[in-house]
Amino acid sequence: MTTESIIAAERAHTAGVYPKREIAIVRGAGALLYDAEGREYIDCVGGQGAANLGHAHPAIVAAISQQAATLVSCPEIFFNDQRAAYLTELAAVLPTGLDRIFLCNSGAEAVEGALKFARLLTGRTGIIAAARGFHGRTMGALSATFEPKYREPFAPLVPGFSHVPYNRVAALAAAVNDQTAAVILEPVQGEGGVRPADDGYLAAAQQICCDNGALLILDEVQTGFGRTGRLWGSQHSGVVPAIMCAAKSVGGGLPMGFVALHHSLAALPQGSHGTTFGGNPLACAAARAALQVMIAEDLPGRAAMLGAHATARLRALHAPVVREVRGQGLLIGIELKERVQPYLQALMAAGVLALPAGPNVLRLLPPLVITPPQLDAALDTVARVLAAGAA
Repeated sequence: MTTESIIAAERAHTAGVYPKREIAIVRGAGALLYDAEGREYIDCVGGQGAANLGHAHPAIVAAISQQAATLVSCPEIFFNDQRAAYLTELAAVLPTGLDRIFLCNSGAEAVEGALKFARLLTGRTGIIAAARGFHGRTMGALSATFEPKYREPFAPLVPGFSHVPYNRVAALAAAVNDQTAAVILEPVQGEGGVRPADDGYLAAAQQICCDNGALLILDEVQTGFGRTGRLWGSQHSGVVPAIMCAAKSVGGGLPMGFVALHHSLAALPQGSHGTTFGGNPLACAAARAALQVMIAEDLPGRAAMLGAHATARLRALHAPVVREVRGQGLLIGIELKERVQPYLQALMAAGVLALPAGPNVLRLLPPLVITPPQLDAALDTVARVLAAGAA
């Protein structure tokens, strides 16, 4: 199919909720993507964070192929070898104490599960989230999400949610009380403009929760699995939350998410939550392969090294349109003095695919397997586009 025919077919039948770009991606290899006409792009979208291991990684391909020929579906009313192996391997690399795991299919599902578990375990209903935070688009996750354009069309949302400024310890302390079930925070706010937690902020949040009998939930859907230069974003602060959510890249490209609970929490009652597809053998096989590659190739260390290089290069640009460069590892945000959309279009035309993070932040999420020459080529293009200004 040509780009034109692919676009026509999708437009005829899609629900229309996605703002689509006028290219048709049909193939990927590592950190490169190719459109229907064979044009090559450097991928700095990274599957919106779901392609940390890049595209068509041989280990993931082999694991999926073998498991697809063995067993695809097996709900958690039965035990399964791939699920048992994955849970064992995952628990071994989670922050100490987070050793009880609920498997699901996505970041929004992980957040929904965490919110339900927090209310169930505390007997309270209040949930405090942060301004600019993004936690998903299902009704509970959307209630924790801050951006009005996502929330307002679906009001009224789930009651009991409130928001406080991110990185403001005093505001958080004033908001938490004996009706608060949980505080949910991102170690780096991704969709909210790539804003890392200040030194000491997550530790302070944890102490505030402990002092008030509330639970700290860390949303690692984007920051987890090596993206920030550590396997889990919380490891930069040394904080182990009561509950952690992760998804995106943990399945090696297949839908996979999880909620990890600290062993000090009470056991969850049987039947209190569930999922049909969560923890299916195919996703577990892919996730096992992804985790093994992540560790064997030290992709978190690679993200730290390449991220430091990229951030230094971008901060040295001194382009008039750039207000600030910030981030952790290979989660990088370039705050502009203008709207970002024209720059995303110019980058795409020049062979680099990137993301927004709000109306004026250019976000780079390349696969952690990107090569140094590929990263430098992408940065060269970003520099040229930013220097040229919006068309």
